[in-house]
Amino acid sequence: MKSDRLLSILLLLQTRGRVPARELAERLEVSVRTIYRDVEALSASGVPVYAERGRHGGIELLAGFRTDVTGLTADESRALFVLAAQGAHAALGLDAALGSALRKVMAALPEPYRPAAEVTSRRILVDATRWKGGPQGPADLAALQDAVFADRRLRLRYRHSGDAEPRTYTVDPYGLVAKAGVWYLVADRRGRPRLFRADRVRSARLTDAPVRRRPGVELADVWEVLRRRVEERPGGIDVTVRVRRDRFDLFLRLHGGALTEPPEDDGTSPWVTARLGYEVVGEARPLLAFGDRLEVLSPPGVREELARAAASVTDLYQESHQRGD
Repeated sequence: MKSDRLLSILLLLQTRGRVPARELAERLEVSVRTIYRDVEALSASGVPVYAERGRHGGIELLAGFRTDVTGLTADESRALFVLAAQGAHAALGLDAALGSALRKVMAALPEPYRPAAEVTSRRILVDATRWKGGPQGPADLAALQDAVFADRRLRLRYRHSGDAEPRTYTVDPYGLVAKAGVWYLVADRRGRPRLFRADRVRSARLTDAPVRRRPGVELADVWEVLRRRVEERPGGIDVTVRVRRDRFDLFLRLHGGALTEPPEDDGTSPWVTARLGYEVVGEARPLLAFGDRLEVLSPPGVREELARAAASVTDLYQESHQRGD
């Protein structure tokens, strides 16, 4: 919008001093002619701005002119520019809005704080993606983002990790959460909190029914419940296995419900690593059915338990064979 562009020009000039018209045009993605028209509009509205042509010319505000904006502290300004490095804005299509917001913030800063704030975004980088996390499918965050702000129920077609075909759910969305580079939709289904990975949502459609969130419950509250459900299983056992790729689909169908996080799959290795959660060691015994197509990496206690169980099965088979059964 033109009004946003005029404000951006004003704040850039206030922050930078004299700026060539071509540089303004490139930063705001318009033509140089448009920039000059915008300068005329600012001048007509009472802003003391002028343009000087020539090799060292540019567009500049009259010395001493400033908009009436309060400043921030040094720590507050650094915090905002670190926030800009999170990477979530691109996934949500908010990069342009973020750039505009940061120009406004920079203009509001007291002069001594500006260099430190500007350099923060070049010195601090936050990459939330896990190492060897494997490729992720495309996620239609635009549709989900619209849904969480619409205050209406949402109809999902969602494919679970262990299913070949998607299932259909009607949910009441609270919001979106980015966790270690993976986006999740947090919602209630039949009044109970549920977590849906965005890249497994095959379609999302708003219904005409208003959302039915639990009274007094916010996104952070629901996320805390779901996070603790995964991370704090009382007496639970975390088991890490690797499975041959040619048996992984079957593995997911049988054990997908025990997964505690997305599998690690680089797309090229013959093995896929998965992390499972069990209440007791005995629950891991069905893994024996995969034979040498599955290897338990940790913990040692589970590996030893499965080895003993396999030895017992072998002994029983040999005794039966000797009896001629």
